[in-house]
Amino acid sequence: MTEEMRKLPQETGEQGFQSVAECLANLSDQQQHKLLADLSDQDCETLLYDWHFWARHNQLAPEGKWHVWLVLAGRGFGKTRMGAEWVRMLAEGATPLKASTKNSVRIALIGHTISDVRDVMVEGESGILMQSPPDQRPKFEPSLRRLTWPNGSVATLYSSEEPDQLRGPQHHFAWADEIAKWRYGEDTWSNLMMGLRLGEDPRAMVTTTPRPTSLIKQLMNDQNSAITRGSTFDNRANLSPAFLEHMERLYVGTRLGRQEIYGDYLDDTPGALWQYATIDQARVKTHPDLSRVVVSVDPPVTHGPKADACGIVVMGLSDEGHLYVLADLSSQGETPAQWAARVVRAYGAYEADRVVAEVNNGGDLVENLLRQLDPRISYRAVRASRGKVARAEPVAALYERGLVHHVGRFDQLEDEMCSYSGDVGQKSPDRMDALVWAGTELLLQQGHAPRIRRV
Repeated sequence: MTEEMRKLPQETGEQGFQSVAECLANLSDQQQHKLLADLSDQDCETLLYDWHFWARHNQLAPEGKWHVWLVLAGRGFGKTRMGAEWVRMLAEGATPLKASTKNSVRIALIGHTISDVRDVMVEGESGILMQSPPDQRPKFEPSLRRLTWPNGSVATLYSSEEPDQLRGPQHHFAWADEIAKWRYGEDTWSNLMMGLRLGEDPRAMVTTTPRPTSLIKQLMNDQNSAITRGSTFDNRANLSPAFLEHMERLYVGTRLGRQEIYGDYLDDTPGALWQYATIDQARVKTHPDLSRVVVSVDPPVTHGPKADACGIVVMGLSDEGHLYVLADLSSQGETPAQWAARVVRAYGAYEADRVVAEVNNGGDLVENLLRQLDPRISYRAVRASRGKVARAEPVAALYERGLVHHVGRFDQLEDEMCSYSGDVGQKSPDRMDALVWAGTELLLQQGHAPRIRRV
């Protein structure tokens, strides 16, 4: 890329939000010809794979000394492309089509699940394979969880569901994607950092939509972190107008929109009964033997794309009187027959002894649906006689006393719990409601209250 091209975003005053390619496309035919006339075929091919030509300024790695590059941005900002191109540069060298043959590096690629790493970071439309020049494209061996470049550089795939995979391996660099979703975030991150020790300047890049987890807060407060922020609308030129209109119409001006579109880091909602820190402190990897397990259901009144979700939460009770959230199987848009089948499968899979379902609006519908699928199912109908906040307060108090543990992460459920305050106009917290009914059934009903007093 020529120096004249490199200056285009500065000259148009859009350095943060327009790439060189976008600026070039906005020039007159005469101006374009002047800038492109002297380029050879090799130069033009190089531009296809030159990230500095296609990237907006706020998608390029920050200058200066940093250990972690933390990219907190809304959906559609281009985070995956940023990560893939950063890995390419490390593995191939800074010049497109002229990869380094001298210094090979070892890179860790970590995502929420191994499928996320493969489907998004490696094979996705914006992933490493799609963005690599044909003659420099790494060989992908899924069974070995490994990418190997022609110059010997290697990237290994890891999952946050198995943090111990990162015990032992050493790396020069790491790309960690969507850490806000990681099931065992802090364990995975600490194992990664202990092995990030090769070379003179080991570094990690983190790309994520922000959520108020303790790990993200830790990285934000680390003086060795360089932070890039951005919104969905920064990438307007590469996104569908229909998608942008939909996001703007539904989410701009909302708390969820601030987080998911503008990439804002939002702490706990004032007036909410739960705080992320409280849930984090009691989070566990496994659960002890359970004396009871229930599947709790908060059924929607209607079904379809715009209907409320069907809240389905699985919770167990230990002999010590502690509750363990085992699964959030909530679904949106399913027919009654579909979510009923989901409930029955969960009842069997978790060896539950009861299904608890709210029937204020559904009457006998829920029980009839479940018994058609499994006549032997143990069922209890519950009816809401108080508001959601009043009903949830006793269960929230159990969390404050350290009596409730989440086995892993349940992001959508936890977001509902920590954002619902009961204010007028808030969306129905269907997952939270199901959790409250489960906690009420296990500890606050059936004579279990004395156990709380003994802990």
